[in-house]
Amino acid sequence: MQQTSVWTRWAPPATRNLIVINILLWLASLALLRHGIDLDSLFGLHYFAASDFRLYQLLTYGLLHSRAGLDHVLSNMFALWMFGSSIERLWGNKRFLIYYFVCGISAGLMQELSWLYELGDLSAYSGVATEQGVIPVASYMNQLITIGASGSVFGILLAFGVIFPNVRIYIYFLFPMKAKYFVLLYGLLELFLGVSNTGGSVAHFAHLGGMIGGLILILLWRKKGELPNDYYH
Repeated sequence: MQQTSVWTRWAPPATRNLIVINILLWLASLALLRHGIDLDSLFGLHYFAASDFRLYQLLTYGLLHSRAGLDHVLSNMFALWMFGSSIERLWGNKRFLIYYFVCGISAGLMQELSWLYELGDLSAYSGVATEQGVIPVASYMNQLITIGASGSVFGILLAFGVIFPNVRIYIYFLFPMKAKYFVLLYGLLELFLGVSNTGGSVAHFAHLGGMIGGLILILLWRKKGELPNDYYH
């Protein structure tokens, strides 16, 4: 009889490796910054019109997290472990990883659209007024950077609500709510916060983009007969 170690039991392989990679990259970003290497600037998602934008950033931005504290990386990794583990065990490693990164790319594209709507055409201006004073447009656009796995995590949350609609989620570990209602309310909240421009630097539309991308992919897989139309009720 094959025995599994504690290391392999706490999460399935894809979820486990994603968590480890994200945490290692967060530590690396702290260490490398002391040597003048800014991973956020290199691999974070820039506005598509900025000179620092690279296409690969649509993948890499989701592996980086804020250096301001532990809350950003830990909250995302906790949600990935809590919801992603069940989905990966049901779908398998390959489908789970495809879904995870598609949600991340979808979130990144939504963030680009959000920037485009907010900024419009800046080429007609020579500078942008900021708290630090007026800076050149090119420099300002390069300062717009999005990082974090939240887009993929919101896609995972959407999948959990679709697959396990009546499983109870305990908000703040105290208040039970069925997963389908939790996902719906969370999506509406992100829409409200995005439209009202509430929440500071949080990319609410990117979160919605992750959920939308995930829903489209699930519907495509169902149409092709690769996923059942329902799981658990």
